[in-house]
Amino acid sequence: MYSIYQEQFIAEDIETVWHFFSNPNNLQIITPEELNFIVLTKQVNVATITDGMLIDYTITPFSKIKFYWQTEIEKVIYPSEFIDTQKKGPYKRWHHQHLFYPKDNGVLMIDKVEYALPFSPISNLFHFVVRKKLERIFAFRKAKIEEIFS
Repeated sequence: MYSIYQEQFIAEDIETVWHFFSNPNNLQIITPEELNFIVLTKQVNVATITDGMLIDYTITPFSKIKFYWQTEIEKVIYPSEFIDTQKKGPYKRWHHQHLFYPKDNGVLMIDKVEYALPFSPISNLFHFVVRKKLERIFAFRKAKIEEIFS
């Protein structure tokens, strides 16, 4: 099992931050274009996530290798936390906890991700490639969030 931890301060009120991150359509905005991230779920015209919501999309993380991914919103605690998990997709396990804490005229946002690769232990030999890609995705996301909320 591997993990990612990222903190980011957003100089905005918690309602605005929650509204942005709890809208599944905004994930496309904070994902690098080269990943060709496409939300397939047509009923994702709702403004906010709910417990048990399923979201289907495709993503192309490596060259022309396209993956189908289904996420379940496992837990929503308005406006401080939500958890999404992969139901179907490229990982053996993907558990992403999003935390939001009001702090110093803004919000401290924390991402905690636990993930495992399929076909372990063989796939663990390639973890460095996956890890590097995930680090670039989260760095892009952080920069994009700074741009959006500046």
